[in-house]
Amino acid sequence: MFIGEYLHTIDKKGRLIIPSKFRDDLGESFIITKGLDNCLFIYPQCEWDILVQKLKTLPLTRKDARAFVRFFFSGACECELDKQGRILVPSNLRQHAKLEKESVVIGVSNRVEVWDKQLWYAYNNDDDLSYESIAEKMAELGI
Repeated sequence: MFIGEYLHTIDKKGRLIIPSKFRDDLGESFIITKGLDNCLFIYPQCEWDILVQKLKTLPLTRKDARAFVRFFFSGACECELDKQGRILVPSNLRQHAKLEKESVVIGVSNRVEVWDKQLWYAYNNDDDLSYESIAEKMAELGI
């Protein structure tokens, strides 16, 4: 399980250090793709496989389902850590998440998210984001 928040920088070549606490759970090879809310999602291969199976069940006849599948798969690529624990974030994914220098790497249960530092702070300080109302909705779902 991935938990925690870590500040890191992306170097000029687009390399990002993955926190050491996440490396074992990610494994030797993992998937990075466009995430929601202008961040990146990183999945261990086993979690990616689960997501792929769920996405395969979406009906091709629905335009929104096709768009969602395209969104996730079009930006996806397989990654491996280098000897320093870094990954090379492809330029299209850096552009999607507006990653330039300072970033935040967070653990979110079954995945890792990579955020631009300023976007992450703005997201957490968004007046429209009410954790109390979100908690109420989660209670309706039995959580």
